[in-house]
Amino acid sequence: MKALKCAAIFLLILCLPGLAAAQSTNRCENANILTGTYVFTASGFTRPPASTPGTPWVPKAIVEVLQFNGDGTLSTPAVTIANPFGDSGAILHGSGAPGVYSINDDCTGTVQFSDANSVTYNIYVDPPQGNTIWMIQTNPVNNVIQGSAKRVR
Repeated sequence: MKALKCAAIFLLILCLPGLAAAQSTNRCENANILTGTYVFTASGFTRPPASTPGTPWVPKAIVEVLQFNGDGTLSTPAVTIANPFGDSGAILHGSGAPGVYSINDDCTGTVQFSDANSVTYNIYVDPPQGNTIWMIQTNPVNNVIQGSAKRVR
């Protein structure tokens, strides 16, 4: 019986480091998990600002280069948005607004751009390297946009 108890304790001791390592890999320790260049692709729907209930939603798409600086700040060297203002069919190219981001220990967080609309996304960062970010736009309210950003450098 004593040998069985020792064997069980020995097995538990062998498993504990693996459990601790598994827990630590599912955490985002700080903002520097996001460092480098990411390409964000998203699609969804939009409608003109201050639309009344019942106003139809129309498709919108974004391809954007995001430069995360590892310190809670970011820049947008390039962005292309299709149909940004409702059903106009316009396609805009250029650089985007700078912004800030924050990451919680559970890998959730926010990205907020310093533009006139204060465009904001709720995000989830893929731990432990942060190579993928899933994003859903939460502001302004006349957009329903979701997508992911992948690290390219």
